[in-house]
Amino acid sequence: MASATCALCGRQAESEDVPLTWATSMENGRQLLYCDVCARENVRGIEGKLDSVYW
Repeated sequence: MASATCALCGRQAESEDVPLTWATSMENGRQLLYCDVCARENVRGIEGKLDSVYW
């Protein structure tokens, strides 16, 4: 299995497991991962896509 890769910056996780600090998103049927830095920088955009039941 390949290591986790950030969908925005391309950073790779140090292990095959997705770090707990990374964010996960489902877009067009694909699971996307965002590293902790990209997730922090884009948290409002990420949270803005959530359904209100998750607020």
